[in-house]
Amino acid sequence: MRPLLLPILAVILLALAGCGADFDTDQMRLCRQAIPPLNPPNARIEIERATKGPVPRALRLLYRVQLGDDVSRHRSIDCLFAGEGSGPGRGALIGIASDGRPMADASFYLLRRFYLEDRAEPPPDPAAPSAENLPALPLSLAYGLQQGLSALPSAAIYGLLAAAYALVYGLTGRIILSFGEFAALGALASVVGVALLLSLAISTPLSGLAVAFAVAILVCALHGFAMGRFVLRHLERGSGQQMLIATIGLAIAMSEYLRLVQGPELRWLPPVFNSPIPLAHAGSFILTLNPLALALAIIGLGVMLGLVALIRRTAYGRAWRAVADDARTAALFGVDARAVHDVAVIIACAICGMAGVIVTAIYGGMGFAGGFSLGLKALVAAILGGIGSVSGAALGGLCIAIFEALWSATLPIEQRDLAVYSLLAIVLIVRPGGFFGDAELTPRQV
Repeated sequence: MRPLLLPILAVILLALAGCGADFDTDQMRLCRQAIPPLNPPNARIEIERATKGPVPRALRLLYRVQLGDDVSRHRSIDCLFAGEGSGPGRGALIGIASDGRPMADASFYLLRRFYLEDRAEPPPDPAAPSAENLPALPLSLAYGLQQGLSALPSAAIYGLLAAAYALVYGLTGRIILSFGEFAALGALASVVGVALLLSLAISTPLSGLAVAFAVAILVCALHGFAMGRFVLRHLERGSGQQMLIATIGLAIAMSEYLRLVQGPELRWLPPVFNSPIPLAHAGSFILTLNPLALALAIIGLGVMLGLVALIRRTAYGRAWRAVADDARTAALFGVDARAVHDVAVIIACAICGMAGVIVTAIYGGMGFAGGFSLGLKALVAAILGGIGSVSGAALGGLCIAIFEALWSATLPIEQRDLAVYSLLAIVLIVRPGGFFGDAELTPRQV
C-alpha cells in the first residue's frame, strides 16, 4: 500500500486544485481595481466572493458597499477578458458590466485607459492587505526583508545554472557557454507543455506546474544528450578555446532554433498562486510574501542540495570525483570517464531546463534571446563560488541574487547588469578560484 501513497496524495492535490477559479490572480486583481470608480468616493468596499460570469471568460465579483451612514448594499461586477492567443495580451480586459448592466463603450475606454492603465501608481485594490493586524517593523528592516524575499527566485535560477557550469567544468576544465540557451529552451518547452495540458479537462494550476517541469526536464535532457554526443564528444581532446568557440556557436544556433520554433510572438503562462501574503508592516509599507516564488525557490534549493548529495554520497558521485581528480587513474580502476561525462552533461542541461521553468512561472515567459545574459550572470556566480565546485556555485548564485537585490534597492537599476559583469572582473583579479577555490590562477585551460 505504501508505494501507492504518493500517487494517491498527488491525485487528491490535483483534484483540490481543480476546485479553484479559472482566472489568474492578475485578472482578479484588475477586476477588483475597477470597482472603486463605480461607487461613491468614500465608500467602504468589501469583496465577498468570486465566481464565473454569465458568459465564457467572464469573471463575476460579488462585493458589499458600505457608506458613511452605515447603509450597506450588495453589488456585483462582471469583467470580460479576451482569452485568445498565447501572448501577454491573452487575458486583457475587454468589457465590464456593473450589477448586470454592461458599461458603454466610451465609458469603458475612459475607465481602462485613464484609470486602470495610464497612472503613475497602480489604482487601489479593495482586497489589498491592511496593516491593522500585522506586526510592526522598522522601515529599513521591512524593506530589507522584502528585497531578500524578492531575491529568492533569482537565487534559485542563478544557483541552478551555476551548478550546471560547475558540474561539467569539474570534469573537463571547459566552460560550456550554451547553458543559458538551455534555460530558454526549458522555458519554451514548459509553455508548450502547459498549452497541451490546457486542451484537456484535467488542467489545474498544480498539474500545469508539474507538467511544465516534466516537459522542460525531458526536452532539455534530450537536447543535452545530443550536444554531448555530437558536439562535446568530438572536442574532448581539443583545447579550451576550441570548446569555447564551439559552444558559443551552439548557443547562437540554439537561439535561432528557438526563434524559429517560437515564432514572432512571445509565449506566456498565466500567473498562479502569486497572491501576496502580508507578513508585517512599517507604516504604510507592507511586507508581503509571494507563495509561488517561495515554493519555486525551495524547489531550486532542494535540487541544488540534491545535486551536492549526489556528488558526495552516491556511486556516481564517487566516479565523478575520481574523474575530476584524475581521469586516467580512474579509468585504471574501471571508471568509464566518457559515461560519467555524458551523464553530467544530461544532468546539467536538465537543471538548466528547471531554471527556465522558474523564470517562466515567476515572470510569465522568456524570450529566445533571454538565455544569453542569464547564462553570463550564472557564469559569474559559478566563478564567484568556485568554478569546479557544485556547492560553491550554488553559493555564488545566492550571492549574485543578493547583490542584484541590493543594487536595485539603492542604485540605478539600469546599471545593475554592468555592475554584475564588473564584479566578474574583480573576482578574476582578486581571487580567481572563488570562495572554494585557490587564490591563485587555476592551471586548467579556460
